[in-house]
Amino acid sequence: MINLKANPFFLSDEDIAWVEETKKEMTLDEKLGQLFFPIGYSPNEKYLQYEILAKHPGGLMFRTGKTEELFSAYTFLQNNSKIPMLLSANLEAGGDGIVEEGTAFGKQMQIAATGDPEQAYRLGKVSCAEAQAVGCNYAFAPVVDIDMEYHNPITNVRTYGSNPEMVKKCGSAYMRGAKECGVAVSIKHFPGDGVDEVDQHILTSVNSLSCEEWDKTYGDIYKTLIEDGTLSVMAGHIALPSYQKKFNPDFPKKIIPATLSPELLQNLLREQLGFNGMIITDASPMVGFLCAMDRRKSVPYCIEAGCDMLLFNKDYGEDLMYMKEGYEKGILSEKRLDEAVTRILAMKAALHLHEKKANGTLAPSREKLAVIGCMQHKKWARECADKAITLVKDTQELLPISPQKHKRVLYEVLGKSPSEQRVTDTFVKKMEAEGFCMIPYVEEKMDFTKPVQFETVEEFRSKYDLVLYIGNVENSSNKTTARLNWHTLFGAGNNIPWFVEVVPTLFVSLQIPYHLLDVPMVKTYINAYSNHDAVIEKVVEKILGRSEFKGISPVDPFCGKEYLAY
Repeated sequence: MINLKANPFFLSDEDIAWVEETKKEMTLDEKLGQLFFPIGYSPNEKYLQYEILAKHPGGLMFRTGKTEELFSAYTFLQNNSKIPMLLSANLEAGGDGIVEEGTAFGKQMQIAATGDPEQAYRLGKVSCAEAQAVGCNYAFAPVVDIDMEYHNPITNVRTYGSNPEMVKKCGSAYMRGAKECGVAVSIKHFPGDGVDEVDQHILTSVNSLSCEEWDKTYGDIYKTLIEDGTLSVMAGHIALPSYQKKFNPDFPKKIIPATLSPELLQNLLREQLGFNGMIITDASPMVGFLCAMDRRKSVPYCIEAGCDMLLFNKDYGEDLMYMKEGYEKGILSEKRLDEAVTRILAMKAALHLHEKKANGTLAPSREKLAVIGCMQHKKWARECADKAITLVKDTQELLPISPQKHKRVLYEVLGKSPSEQRVTDTFVKKMEAEGFCMIPYVEEKMDFTKPVQFETVEEFRSKYDLVLYIGNVENSSNKTTARLNWHTLFGAGNNIPWFVEVVPTLFVSLQIPYHLLDVPMVKTYINAYSNHDAVIEKVVEKILGRSEFKGISPVDPFCGKEYLAY
């Protein structure tokens, strides 16, 4: 029996009655439908009615969109769904995780760099208040992974760093901010990413810690946040062989992700850690899930193994078919189906969604939209940026710079991404407003069938007073590395920093904190952790000497290599 009066649900007798009565009235298709959490591809009402609501999903997530479109879509969904829906967003870094007009507060590593967990509370408050305004009630955040491996291409700035205690404090503070907004969180990615150097989007990753090591790090974090009342845990496509073998001596010699492992979901998460809430998978179209088992079996088996909801689909209709077929064949038992539906409904009741539906307040009022991008949230974002930006080294004593000494600045933004033009425009505009002459790097055309004329060392020295690299390499899914790549051949062109002993060179990373690994020769290096406008504004202030550097690195920016500090 699931104790719905206990942590994290704390349901009243009336709430429990709603859960039980709702279950009794549901058809088999409606119960199976509740297990699904698809992604929405259009705010069109006909699409929402016939492609989403007709399949009875328990929840839905849209990617970041326009405020009015999402507000209308979420209002339509809640007004037309028989059972209130969980509506989610990736609220890891601010309100911009759900709406384009939302506040870009800062990546989690930026928060940790302030050394103040209260900034994580503000992150949760800003993110969830703005999301709740359009109808979102469920945050796929905070990330409580530990950034143990600097080569990992997907964790880094999404985490609160490499210190488990800071991760725990910030995760708890974020939850507090979310709870004040009436938004549930999903701590992720159980049993913990950031130990190996791969991405679960493209293969099953492995947390290789021993049971004892895991207990002291990830285990302590999860235990604390479970006791703090998280309603949901997101299971990753991440194996934890030490515990899988401990709970099952006959565990096969195969990498099996947590999403398909009763040893991790039931023995470790439910029994040892005492989690009573709802478990949702990470996105099921990830290769880390797909490659582990035939999808015809994995869709129903992930629920049987201990998950309660399946996030996203390879094909929604096909996955529904697999789930029903699996139930009919006994892969998914009646017991586990009932437990999963019970926890899904209990989570909705804990959020008072049934009460809001009854009194007509399930969809938010339009007046609440005023909180999105409000002045208070932007002020908090600027304050966080000011406290976070970290001077990693300045062994050449370059800073502060000035247009009097460093008038002609050759600059290059590294990292092709959708934000490249915005970052370039913002940085250049602010520097030019200070009196600098900003000279963009122009990619040389390499044609080795004819003589190529490159600048000589003396020509380079005479043309520039400062070289500024702006690192904007964003970490994103489906990448094997998050490193700097150069397009010029050796030192023939001006793309690679061969000239650090010729012209002063400054590197500002707005994203990945480990770029010194690729540019150890650069003597002045700054980590800013996020690339939104408030961070860029504060970076310019600090390199001009108008504001001191206050950030404390949440990770080792020298990657364990002493020479990178020289």
